[in-house]
Formats: sequence, C-alpha cells, structure tokens
Amino acid sequence: MNEKKTTTNKTLVELATFFVGDALCGMDILKIQEINKLMDMTKVPQAPSYVTGILNLRGQIVTIIDLGKKLGLGSTDATLNSRNIIVSSPGEHVGLLVTRLSDVISADTDKIERAPANMGGIQGEFFSGVYKTDDKLIGILDINKVLRIEEQGH
Repeated sequence: MNEKKTTTNKTLVELATFFVGDALCGMDILKIQEINKLMDMTKVPQAPSYVTGILNLRGQIVTIIDLGKKLGLGSTDATLNSRNIIVSSPGEHVGLLVTRLSDVISADTDKIERAPANMGGIQGEFFSGVYKTDDKLIGILDINKVLRIEEQGH
C-alpha cells in the first residue's frame, strides 16, 4: 500500500471507496489507473462467468470483471452509476465493474483490522483488512489476490 508519514507519526493510505451491491469496498488509490463509465463490451466465449467482456480502451484491450460475481455477491447491474475501475495487472489491464463510486478517504493504517473470513457473504480471501470510520465499515480489497485468482482461471 501507498504509505505516507504525517507529522503526527501516523501512516495514512488514500483509499478509493466504491460499492459492490450494498457492500462498501476500498482499495489503495495508487493501484487504480483510471475510472471510466461503461463502454461497449465484447462478450468472450467460454470465459469464466464473472468476466463481463473485453473493451478497447485507447488501443489497449481491457478485461472487465464483474466484481460482484467475483466476490460472491451476485451480478452487478449496469446502471448510469456503474463504473469500471481500471487496474494494471502483469501483462494486461483489468477493469473491475462496480455498482457505484463513493468517497476517497485517508485511512490510518494502524486502524486497519484483519478481515474476517466471511464478511457478510463476501469472500474474505479477497480482502486484506477492514477499516472502520465513524459510520461505515470498508472492506479493503486485495487487488493482487483478485487478479491472481483471475489468472488461474477460478
């Protein structure tokens, strides 16, 4: 994670937060290449069920993963609020289809707790921890695990 020291000796990480269904998730903002609205996707025959399709992003082919399906939360409906969060993966770019974006927050890394094995029906293996704000619980996505499982074809 991107860490920066503050004058109070705390280590903060900037988390981009977003909803997958009703679940609030976050990830290190520096792992995100860009965020865009849905574009025309091409279906991929015999792809895993969570692969929504591929799209051409300025000449680069991007595989779009339905993050809801990947996390065991069901399909993500494409709406006006849906977005693709584009992240770099070794050798390719991957887009994570999310229900809608939320805020960018500065999280104190000392206050990030271990993720429970099953976070309200979500596959806990895909999370590196949880962060509690005054009124929210944010599951911090371990993008490397999401993509590593992706490469193995699960």
